[in-house]
Amino acid sequence: MWYLCVFFHRLLDYRKPEVESLAELFGIPESLEWRLPEHHHPDSPFHFVYLPNEEAARNIANRSILVKGIYEIWGEGSNYEELEEAIMRYPDDRKLPYLTSESTFKITVDSFGKVISFQEQNERIKGLAYIPFKGRVNLKNPDHRFWLMETDDYGVNNGLPPVVQRRIFFGREVGGADRKLLPTYQLKSRKYLGPTAMDAEIAFLMANQALVSPGKLIYDPFVGTGSILVAAAHFGGMTMGADIDIRVVRDGRGPDCNVWSNFKQYGLPMPIGLLRADNNLPPWRPGLKEVFDAIICDPPYGVRAGGRKSGGRKLLKGAVGPYTVPDDKRTDHIPSTAPYSLAECMHDLLDLAAKMLVMGGRLVCFYPVLREDDTVQIQFPEHQCFKLVASSEQILSSRYSRVLLTMVKINPYTNEIAEAARLMHLEFKENHLKWLEDGNLHSSVFMPADQISIDDSKASKELKPKYRGKYV
Repeated sequence: MWYLCVFFHRLLDYRKPEVESLAELFGIPESLEWRLPEHHHPDSPFHFVYLPNEEAARNIANRSILVKGIYEIWGEGSNYEELEEAIMRYPDDRKLPYLTSESTFKITVDSFGKVISFQEQNERIKGLAYIPFKGRVNLKNPDHRFWLMETDDYGVNNGLPPVVQRRIFFGREVGGADRKLLPTYQLKSRKYLGPTAMDAEIAFLMANQALVSPGKLIYDPFVGTGSILVAAAHFGGMTMGADIDIRVVRDGRGPDCNVWSNFKQYGLPMPIGLLRADNNLPPWRPGLKEVFDAIICDPPYGVRAGGRKSGGRKLLKGAVGPYTVPDDKRTDHIPSTAPYSLAECMHDLLDLAAKMLVMGGRLVCFYPVLREDDTVQIQFPEHQCFKLVASSEQILSSRYSRVLLTMVKINPYTNEIAEAARLMHLEFKENHLKWLEDGNLHSSVFMPADQISIDDSKASKELKPKYRGKYV
C-alpha cells in the first residue's frame, strides 16, 4: 500500500537510506519503491513510499529520526474542492472504522513553506465537516490522529525547495517520530563531552543505519566520550568501545564525569567493556573472527582531531628500540603515539571489520571528501568483503564534506582477500589526493583567505546553498 512519508527538512541525503535500512531491520525483504507527489521537488519533505502493511509503516515511523510521520492518505488535491472530491471517493471500508462513535480523534493542520494562523487552522478544520466524524475530540491522547497538510506555490526561494503548484493532503497518521528523543539526548545536557563528541541526531542515524536492535553486539574502535555507543544502547544493543587515549576511557574528568557516567545519566545498560586499544595494533587474539554485529565509528580525519597510533616518532624511526614499562610506573604511564594517516586508518578499519563482523554485519562510518565544482570526489579504498549499500553526504563547507558510508559484509575473511586489500591500500595511498594522504584536512578546510586563488573564490561564490535543508 502507498503511504505518504513526511520527513523533517534536514539532512536531506540521509532520509531515504535511513528508511530503507529500517525496512530491512523490520523484515521487509524487497527494496522500497518511492514516488514524488505531483509537482514536487526531489528534496521536498513529502514522498510516497510503498510498504507491505500498516505495522511495517508504524515501526519505521516510530523508530526513525528523520521521519516526521507516515500517513494513510484519504485524499489530495491542488485546492480544497479537489481534496473533498478525493476524500469522498476514498473507499468507505477504509474510512468508517476510524470514524465510529466509540473512538476519539484529533485533527492537526500543518504547512510547509508558510505559516497558517490559528484562526485559519480552525476554518480549515470546519471545512472538513463533510467527513462523518462521530466520535469525540481528544486533543491530548486521541485514538486516531488526522492531519491536514498544505504546501503552497510561494514563488520565491525562501530557503526551501521549490514547489511548482499548491498541494493539499489529508490522511490518518499511522506512526510518528518520538519528539522527546533528541531533546533528551542533546549534547548540551550531557555530563561528559569532548571536542569530537558526535551530535545526538547523527549518532542515532548511524545506529539506525547499522540496524541496531536488542541483543546485537556493537563496537566503536574510536569511542571517545561514547556518544555513538549511547545511541546504540538506547536501541537495546550491547556496546563495546576502544580508544588509544587511556585518559578518555579510564579517567575522564573524574569518577562522576566519564564515559560510564553518560550511560548512567540516561539509565542505559553499561558497555560490556571499554578498552585502551590501538586500531593499528588491534588487541584481539589470533583466530578470533566474526564477533560483532555492527561496527559504528567516526574515524579521526584531522579536522577537529588527528589520528594517532602507538609507537612514537623515535620508535618508528628506529632511534630507540622497543621497551618494557617498569611495574612501578605502569599505573600512570601514558604510551607514546605517532601520527596516523587517514589512508592507513581506513585500511586498518576495513581489515578489522572484515575479520570481526558477522556475515551480513554492517560497518557504518564517516569519510571526508573534497568538493569540486559542486560535485563530490569520493576516493575510498575498496574491499572484497563488503558491499556499499548507502552513502549520504553532509556538506560542511564549500570545499569539504563528509559522507556517511554504510557497508554490508558479504564475503568471509580469507588470506587471499587480505592480500588483495593490502595491494589496493598501497595503490590507494599512491594515487589519492595529497590533502587526504597526509591525514590532515584542517589546512584544506580552514585555508586562510589570502591563500585562496581567484578561481577558488569564484567557485565558492557559485557554491552558495540553494536552500537550507541541503546544508544542515
